[in-house]
Amino acid sequence: MKATLLVIGKTDKDFVKKGIDEYQKRLVHYLPFDFKIIPDLKNTKNLSENQQKQKEGELILEKLKPTDTLILLDENGKEFSSVGFSKFMEQKMISGTRNLVFVIGGPYGFSEEVYKKAQGKVSLSKMTFSHQMIRMIFIEQLYRAMTIIKGEPYHHV
Repeated sequence: MKATLLVIGKTDKDFVKKGIDEYQKRLVHYLPFDFKIIPDLKNTKNLSENQQKQKEGELILEKLKPTDTLILLDENGKEFSSVGFSKFMEQKMISGTRNLVFVIGGPYGFSEEVYKKAQGKVSLSKMTFSHQMIRMIFIEQLYRAMTIIKGEPYHHV
């Protein structure tokens, strides 16, 4: 199974980029992983929140293949412990999922079309994190899940 993290806008904080790079290097030893960036929309001052969600939604949907399994990182999604998330990932691997695509939306969330296409939603916390930080946090949790599945000592119970 391949995992993909799709995000809106480039990562502009250097310390976040370094964290993402570190966990990406570790993660590829466990499963193919792709980090895809959809460029920020231009001239968003002229768009309503809904119009911005629609345009970002179109760009998200354009990046998906019909066989992709789409999981949204969403504040109203299912919360997992790290062990629980590893079980979720293991179940996706066992069930024959080919490409599991996780998406971090733009500042206003997702369009209705993206919600309709999604096969699930995951929340990393009840707390709110910046769209920059959540990238690194998610990739670290994905790495942690893989080490739990393999029974490696990175995660201490």
